[in-house]
Formats: sequence, structure tokens, C-alpha cells
Amino acid sequence: MKPSSGTAPDARPALRNELGNRLADVGEFIRNQRETARMSVRGLADVASVSNTYLSQIERGLRRPSAEILQQIAKALKISVESLYVRAGILPDDLNTVVGVREAIGTDQLLTPEQKQALLNVYESFVAQSI
Repeated sequence: MKPSSGTAPDARPALRNELGNRLADVGEFIRNQRETARMSVRGLADVASVSNTYLSQIERGLRRPSAEILQQIAKALKISVESLYVRAGILPDDLNTVVGVREAIGTDQLLTPEQKQALLNVYESFVAQSI
């Protein structure tokens, strides 16, 4: 008799599918935030201290980044790491995760890249004045 892994055999494809969706979601989110910040893959990779190949694979949903890598990427993008953790499935998405201004602007589908950049510029100027 084969030992049980604790997961019903017919549930495995669903779990794989969910993991694939999570990877694609976190990758797309990172790409959107990077583009909003007007950073190249190489530029973000340098600031986050990861290889540009690895970052590109994350953005395409081919790699599952660790919590530490997500933290480095979040810091480089100046966004909350919690939002990346939820998208990656590290934190449950039923938490009341606070979405930062940068994330909200970056994920708004109604804004053009130019509008997103204009809003970020205004926000950054207000933040700089309050420091």
C-alpha cells in the first residue's frame, strides 16, 4: 500500500492549478508595479539584489519566489511586502491587508501609464514635503 501524502489524489491538480494562478498573479503584479515605477527588469533586479533572469522568470510565473526575495522586491518597489505575500499565497487573502498608495495606483486598470506616473509624482512630492 502506498503511503498517503495527506492530500486526496484528485485534489492535487486543483492545488497545482491554484499555485500556478498565484505565481502568475504575483508575477503580473510585480511587473505592473515595476512598469509603474518606470524601472527595467535589470534595474529592479539590481536594486532588489536578484538576477534579472530570475526576476524575469518570477514575472512570467515560472518561479516561486521565497518570502525573502519578495521582501527585497517590495522594498525596491517601495510597496508593502504583505501585498506580495498575499498574492504569493504566503499570507491568507482574507486578512485586511492595507494597500499602499503606490500599489493602488499601480494596479488601477483605468489609468494609463502616464497617468499613473503623474499620480506617483504628486504623491512622492507630498511625501517628501512631510519628511
